[in-house]
Amino acid sequence: MSTPSTKTLDHIVHLTPPGSVDAVSQQFRDLGFHVLPGGKHTGGLTENALVVLKDGAYLELISFTHPASHYPPGSPERQKRDANPWAWKEPGWIDYAFLGSSSTSLSELINARAKKDKSRIRYDPEVDGGRERSDGKVLKWRNSAPSQNDGRGVAPFFCGDVTPREWRVPLDPPSNAEHPSGVLGVAYVRILVEDNDLSDMKANITSVVGKLPVSNTSRRATWVLDTPRTDVAGGKPRLIISAPETTDERWTLKERGEGIYEVAFLVSSGMKAGQAWTPYGKIVWLKG
Repeated sequence: MSTPSTKTLDHIVHLTPPGSVDAVSQQFRDLGFHVLPGGKHTGGLTENALVVLKDGAYLELISFTHPASHYPPGSPERQKRDANPWAWKEPGWIDYAFLGSSSTSLSELINARAKKDKSRIRYDPEVDGGRERSDGKVLKWRNSAPSQNDGRGVAPFFCGDVTPREWRVPLDPPSNAEHPSGVLGVAYVRILVEDNDLSDMKANITSVVGKLPVSNTSRRATWVLDTPRTDVAGGKPRLIISAPETTDERWTLKERGEGIYEVAFLVSSGMKAGQAWTPYGKIVWLKG
């Protein structure tokens, strides 16, 4: 049996303040994205909306349903909220997922690969997750994420569908992935890390992806990823891990910590160009 892929981009997570899914949905519409309703996650702590792309990946526009102060201190609900890996994140691009498996433990596969590579990354065992859509359909999946000290938001987590993926990522009808901005798919996800962490993170991501970077310099490394559907014009998405290269990047790293700095999208010729803000995260538009 062939080894499952561990380098398929599934989705990118964008966080906004509690209770703001409707507001951020409008913000992304104003940027030229077609936004679809999502629903509440199991447990009711978070809710989302979706932007599905022609390459099969999607953007998850997520927020907590309530601020932490909504839950009594020490209550089970408060403890669960405070334990959420995104509870203490600043708004913006906060995480990204690769496509997982519901039948194979990718955490075990990656941990064995990392041990052989002598890299430091380790993944926790898969746990069940889910969401109820606005139409009442219940979705189920299995997630595995980097262990607490292994850079959640720098290395990806994995999401493997138990129910059909098309329930989670509604690419039918095709108009769901048609965007006024001309967006076709993800061009790259760029992640900033401290200079002294760059070497370790290169080794970690190599163990996750299972391939050496296609480009590797003293300041950045780049891997080519796959997408769930046929590649769109412009090629496959890239994952870039880099040390800060400008004053703004150094300031961002200091204020937000290591993680996603910008997401670039392939767009149809003659449409968007340059840069934009979500307003919490940076977007780059590239000709497809």
